[in-house]
Amino acid sequence: MTGIPGARAVHHVAFTVPDLDQAVAFFTDVLGARLLYRLGPVAAPPGDADWMHRQLGVHREAVAHIAMLRLGPVTNLELFRYTAPDQRREQPANSDWGGHHLAIAVDDVDRAVRYLRRQPGVEVLGEPQTVAVGGPIDGDRWVYFRTPWGLQLEVLAMPPGMAYERSTPARLFTPTAPWDDLDGPPDGTGAA
Repeated sequence: MTGIPGARAVHHVAFTVPDLDQAVAFFTDVLGARLLYRLGPVAAPPGDADWMHRQLGVHREAVAHIAMLRLGPVTNLELFRYTAPDQRREQPANSDWGGHHLAIAVDDVDRAVRYLRRQPGVEVLGEPQTVAVGGPIDGDRWVYFRTPWGLQLEVLAMPPGMAYERSTPARLFTPTAPWDDLDGPPDGTGAA
C-alpha cells in the first residue's frame, strides 16, 4: 500500500491573503461561501519563541488571523492573514513555484463569467475556452479570473463521461448538490 495510512479526504485548502476581512467578504458575498469561524491572533505561546517557525514554517515572530469557510456542500477553505518581518507581498504567477489556483465547477461557464464581470475588482482573464477534441478532457469549458487582491481562481464545466475515463477506472468527482446547498445531504457524504 502507498500513501498516508488512514487518509480519507482532503480536509481543506488554504490561502494567505493580504486583508482577511476583504477576502471573507469576497468569498461569502460574491462566491456564496459560508463563514464557519474566525480565530486569532495566533502567535508563539509564551516561553516557546520558535513555535511559529517549528509548527508552521513561518518567521518566529509571525502572527496569524484565520477564517474557515465552506464553499458549497463539502469544500472547506481556510484563509490566513499573516504579519511577519520577512513577509513577501506579491502573488505568485501560475507558472511560479508555489503558483496555484482554485477551480469551481459551474453549470454554465458563460453565465458565471457574465456574473463575475459585474463584480467590483474581479478580472476575468481572456475568454472562456473549450478543450478541443482529441485529449483526455475533451469538452471541458473553462476560464480563469482574479479576485480584487490578485488570487487566481477558475470556473469550469466538464461534460459527463470525460475521454480519459475510457482508459482508466478512475472517475473525477463531480458534485451533485447545488452550490447553494451549503449543508449537503443529511448523511454528510456529499452525495445527493
